[in-house]
Amino acid sequence: MATTRMSLRHIEAFRAVMVSGSMTEAARRMHTSQPQVSRLIGQLEKIAQFALFSRKGSRLTATLDGTRFYKEVEKTFVGLAGLESAAAGIRAFSAGRLTVAAMPRLAGGLLARVVAQFKTRHPDVMVSIQSGNAGAIHDWVSSGLCDLGLALLSEDSPGVQVEPVLAMNCVAVLPRGHRLARLKALGAAHFGGEPFISFSGGTALRNRIDLLFADAEVQRALVAEASLGASICAMVGAGLGLSIVNPLAASEETGLGGIEVRPFLHPLPVTAALLYPQYHSRTRLVELFARYARQLILKEMGHLGTPVSAMPGAVGAGRAV
Repeated sequence: MATTRMSLRHIEAFRAVMVSGSMTEAARRMHTSQPQVSRLIGQLEKIAQFALFSRKGSRLTATLDGTRFYKEVEKTFVGLAGLESAAAGIRAFSAGRLTVAAMPRLAGGLLARVVAQFKTRHPDVMVSIQSGNAGAIHDWVSSGLCDLGLALLSEDSPGVQVEPVLAMNCVAVLPRGHRLARLKALGAAHFGGEPFISFSGGTALRNRIDLLFADAEVQRALVAEASLGASICAMVGAGLGLSIVNPLAASEETGLGGIEVRPFLHPLPVTAALLYPQYHSRTRLVELFARYARQLILKEMGHLGTPVSAMPGAVGAGRAV
């Protein structure tokens, strides 16, 4: 019975000799000495209990058994090559899939650009974008149906992990040429008696705005409602009234003309944040995509607020506005 077990080093030596036809050349390829290769081949023959080579002087010729054994060795090395390829694919996220949720404004703008940048480096990853209102995004992420969410948050809420990226404050928007446009900033008192376009009832930001004006004892004339900041800005631009919206909506709609933006003197904070399922561990793919998103948020929206220092995996809870 053999006293030494067959090792990968034995097989490497055998394969090197078969491929090169010489123990000297095999030693060079293995970065070892010729006597060491000879010793490994001798041990392998004892373990296999049959001759692998016939020797005539310095010439080596594979025996029939040696040739048959080599065919089995090659099958093993093909399998190892397959494992190496699989490992490379895993490293590169080959055939990976990522589902990301965002509100329409973010999904069609910033998030689309994040995906484009990400795909240039990781073309094999399938990225699916889901767009919906605040409640839908929260539910998709908290349930794990989406791996990651991108939202503007205005209040705390259970069910999701939150990584704040950029802290901002809501701004006042008014029709171009409005008499209040002469002011550098607007406070609650400036809205007294003015026609006001509000967010739809029941939303977090609507509730906070209503409470702020109630505390300030300021009566506005509510003339319209909308669920999206873009719709509100469009109505403001049409001259229907004034409003208060998140700075991202105001910034993007200003470029279309018709509205003017002023700082709002009262704190109505909103946060651009990344949302994660609360009870799901984050994969390397999610962490990598989040890094791309974080960088682009700060690059494209940084002028609207203050970056939030947060470690990857920062905890918290929030509800989208």
